[in-house]
Amino acid sequence: MVKSASNPNEARRFNVYTDLYNINCIYLRSPWVVAWWSAAFPGFGHLSLGQFFKGSLLFVWEIVINTNAEINRAMAYSFTGRFAEAKACLNPRWLLLYIPVYLYAIWDSYRKTIALNKHYLLAENEQAPIRLFRMNGFGVNLMDKRSPQNAVAWSLLFPGLGHLYLHKIPIGFFMIVWCIVVSYYSRMVEVCYYLLAGIPGQGLALLDPEWYCFYPSMFCFAAYDAYRKAIANNIQYGKEQARHLRESYQPRGFKLLDPEGSGGV
Repeated sequence: MVKSASNPNEARRFNVYTDLYNINCIYLRSPWVVAWWSAAFPGFGHLSLGQFFKGSLLFVWEIVINTNAEINRAMAYSFTGRFAEAKACLNPRWLLLYIPVYLYAIWDSYRKTIALNKHYLLAENEQAPIRLFRMNGFGVNLMDKRSPQNAVAWSLLFPGLGHLYLHKIPIGFFMIVWCIVVSYYSRMVEVCYYLLAGIPGQGLALLDPEWYCFYPSMFCFAAYDAYRKAIANNIQYGKEQARHLRESYQPRGFKLLDPEGSGGV
């Protein structure tokens, strides 16, 4: 086992980075799952990897190109057997721009996942340092135990809230803002109002299927990603605590259990 650097700033690799507004964490992922999220909604695969800038650009690209090509509207028509209308509504000028970047998002997220998995194993072998606490005059951020179930519950209530619970401010507010945009253009809030008022027919007549089709991917991704990140956060927190106790308090010959339950450390 390689000894960890005494100064965190001298470490070669990190699996956890903590700043005032975010806790970014690298952990083992299935490349196929990440690629699937990119296929479901370009940008989600990169957001799950902690690549916020690239993921947000791909997300916005998906919204802009999809709505101009009317892909979701064509899908909605296809689901109801109206294939002629689906074919007629597609805009080929935008559709042909959609395909290359869509395929790139899937390929790049798959490739990057494999690279980050290798990085994770190397950083674990080097006992990469973990910083638990950051504070300045504007706020406080600390890594502690978070409930994955709470993260899922808040994400299902409104995408982004689960990430805010985990103190992942950039992706949390990004998801909240875009969920508001999708709600506004799909008129989902009005539909819910009429459903609660007992006149569902009037509400469903207002629903815009083109924008509503973004909803399932957003809710499912927000819940899944918050759940996985909560578990990864707890594992890294346990490793830091175990390392601190071992280096500062552990008597000679005492065997401390690994926080993942896989044996001694």
